[in-house]
Formats: sequence, structure tokens, C-alpha cells
Amino acid sequence: MSREPEGISPRERRRAEGGGEPEGRSPKGEPTDRRAVGDWESLLVRAGCGKRVIAHTKAVAGLALLFTDSPVVDRDLVLAGAMLHDIGRGVTHGVDHAQRGAALAASFGVDPAIIAIIERHIGAGLTADECSLEGLVPRDCLPVTIEEKIVANADNLVSGERVVPIEDTLEGAIRLRKRIRRRIYRLSCEMECLR
Repeated sequence: MSREPEGISPRERRRAEGGGEPEGRSPKGEPTDRRAVGDWESLLVRAGCGKRVIAHTKAVAGLALLFTDSPVVDRDLVLAGAMLHDIGRGVTHGVDHAQRGAALAASFGVDPAIIAIIERHIGAGLTADECSLEGLVPRDCLPVTIEEKIVANADNLVSGERVVPIEDTLEGAIRLRKRIRRRIYRLSCEMECLR
């Protein structure tokens, strides 16, 4: 008999006992990325995120979805990643919120593709060397997939709940190294082709 995953919700437990699979799980119990916005929001609350963080993630999700018209983009994955990108802010508001959020999401059984979005959403991503300089685990956290890039870019263009132009983002990032600011700008230009 297999043991229930730690942290399963009462609703998921009831549904599983009724013979159906828990929402957000495949028949084998593997996580899926096809949950509703409300499910992602409840996961943010469970992680300790406040109302402002949740409002921000909703604004990022709304903007990110504007970049998903291409048939090669997984719209559900973008929505899930945008909703959960700041889950680590329930633990910390430092630059380490991405890596800590990825670990937290993994402990909740979130799909690895979503976890990658969470870990790689800072600015336009961080190289392993940049992570090391920031006191983070030195691993490559540059967005690779189109969905990772869409969420990182949308996060760069949302301040609080308000969409801002890339120029405002770059002005606010003036303390960052020039190569990082260039990476943010290049990501913005690349993503504008999808809109």
C-alpha cells in the first residue's frame, strides 16, 4: 500500500477515497500542471504568501498569457509558472526566493517544469557564477524554454500589480551589472515577437 504524499489537502484526500484521482495528480500519482488558478492561489496561501504577493502573481499571469498565442507555447504551463513564480516569497523576500521557492514547490509535489520556471524567473535568469556571487546554490538558473522566458519577462514587466514599460524595469535595475541589464533587455525584445 502506498503512503499518501505529505501535505495532501482534505479535498484531495476525499476525492481519492471516492475512487477518483486527486486533482492535480496523474493516475500514477505524478504531479500535473493542469490545475485551476484557484488551486495555485491556495498553494501560495499554504506557502505563506501574503495578499500583495498573490495579487502580483495574478498580474504576472495575466500579462504572461498575452504571450501564449503561439501553438508551440504551453499556455497551462505558463499560467501555472506565473502563478507560482514567487511562491518562495512566503519564506523570504531576498533574491534567494527563487531557489527556496523551487524547493518548496518540489515539497508540494509540483511538476518539475513549473519548478524550473520558479527557479529561473529572476530578471532574465542567473548564471551559476552569478548565483554564487549572490550566495545562492551555484547552478545555472537561466530560462531555457519558451515558457520559462515568458514568465521571467512578464515578471520583469510587472511592478506590484501594475504593468510597466521595459525602460522602467531597466531604470530600476541600474544597480545590477551591465550584462544582466542587457540580458533583461534582450529577453524583452525576444518575447515581444510573441505578442
